[in-house]
Amino acid sequence: MTARASERPSIASGHPENEWIGLIAGNGRFPLLFAENARRLGYRVSAVALTGETDPSLEGAVDRLHWIALGQLGRLIKAFKKDGVRQAVMVGGVKKTHLFSGIRPDLRSLALLRRVTVPKDDMLLRAIAAELESEGIAIRESTFGLTGLLVEEGKLTRRAPTRKEWRDIEFGWEMAKTVGALDIGQCVVVKERVVVAVEAVEGTDQAIRRGGKLARGGAVVVKRFKPQQDRRFDLPAVGPITIEVMAESGAAVLAIEAGRALLLDRAVAIAAADEAGIAIVGIK
Repeated sequence: MTARASERPSIASGHPENEWIGLIAGNGRFPLLFAENARRLGYRVSAVALTGETDPSLEGAVDRLHWIALGQLGRLIKAFKKDGVRQAVMVGGVKKTHLFSGIRPDLRSLALLRRVTVPKDDMLLRAIAAELESEGIAIRESTFGLTGLLVEEGKLTRRAPTRKEWRDIEFGWEMAKTVGALDIGQCVVVKERVVVAVEAVEGTDQAIRRGGKLARGGAVVVKRFKPQQDRRFDLPAVGPITIEVMAESGAAVLAIEAGRALLLDRAVAIAAADEAGIAIVGIK
């Protein structure tokens, strides 16, 4: 494990200058955006990054950075305790395929896995949070300090869905709820009220690519919060890359859950959608 010794002063008032927030950083842009915003709010950020997942550029946005392998729960706790972290967030995804090849569980992780009888996503994340909280490290909601990133209800792009596309949105909305309740994924791809792809271990982008190929244009992508999901973990998130993949795949509409999903790099994502003729809507 490596750590950066340099520390930057707080840059906003409203919180004690020496207060730390821990960041358990997965992949994607969300960890970087969270870190930048937390420091604007006056927090020092101690980040634990996952080898093979976290973007190395996160180092420039945090006060301390610790690298660990997936499954090294004991080292994660040790890093936060060393920095005096009393509260933390889990932000960014982890490729589920890495659970089959990249995990290196330490003794603490092995003990936790023995206690989790059904290793579903939410159960594992709740167990990890409980382990951290047993060490005095509270896990906050991943939207902590980031209310401006939550999707609002209604049309977000210039183009609104057509009547036919709305029928697919309504159908896909119920299908996504069912799929989510089974803890399979958060996203479905629909065309003419037929599910052409369901997000599973491969993630949202690959599901869109597969669904777009099968639909041969005009697919509707629906992504929503799983019914049993804990707001502290893995909120649905989309951004410019999602729109890029949709444009490449010929998808026409993105419907995401208002108030419980994140739109990253909003201006860039919406501009890209407008250019591609893609409609984005927030659904309550």
